[in-house]
Amino acid sequence: MFILLLGSVASWTLIFERILFFRAQQALTNDFLKRFWRSSDLSRLYFDLDNKGDGTKGIAALFHAGFQAYWKRRQQQNIAIDIIDRVMQIEQAKQAMVLQKHLAFFASIGSIAPFIGLFGTVWGIMTSFQALGQAQQATIAMVAPGISEALVATALGLFTAIPGVIAYNRFTMAANGQLEQYELFQQELMALIEDQEIDTKDAAKSLHTAKSQRVLSSLVDE
Repeated sequence: MFILLLGSVASWTLIFERILFFRAQQALTNDFLKRFWRSSDLSRLYFDLDNKGDGTKGIAALFHAGFQAYWKRRQQQNIAIDIIDRVMQIEQAKQAMVLQKHLAFFASIGSIAPFIGLFGTVWGIMTSFQALGQAQQATIAMVAPGISEALVATALGLFTAIPGVIAYNRFTMAANGQLEQYELFQQELMALIEDQEIDTKDAAKSLHTAKSQRVLSSLVDE
């Protein structure tokens, strides 16, 4: 009984904590995506997040990790798209661990609590039969306490397990929804980086061609 009460209190405490967490997480995601798509300069957004320390949570952390890898390699003139993608995948895995926190607890509560309640039910019925067997004259008053305890254990087991199962399913859906947004954003960011690199290479190639033509023209004129 005490274990079920303790499990119920812990379960409801974590349920409210996860509700607040996912609401805040979704708000952070929406806010960052608005800033991202309104930004005309991703490097400015990156340094703004870096200076304010906002690039450590959720989708902002995914952008910060990916763009940091891109910016460092750009300074070294050694852009490797696959490395940037791998860095973002690692960061996404870290954020997945944060999103999936406590899911194992809810799954355990949902599966174990009914069996603990069933054990209490069996124990209560056994107590009732023992009292009945020791009595010279059987009355309802002798078995009522044990039966009552058995029913309370069953009800408490269900009261503990049902919210745990619902919480597990609900928060699993919420975590998967966030991860789908992260995955989509990662693909969009990688596409932007690749486009930017193609434009940079094309501009450099055009500049090199123009210089070569000027040199060739000067040689011909001479």
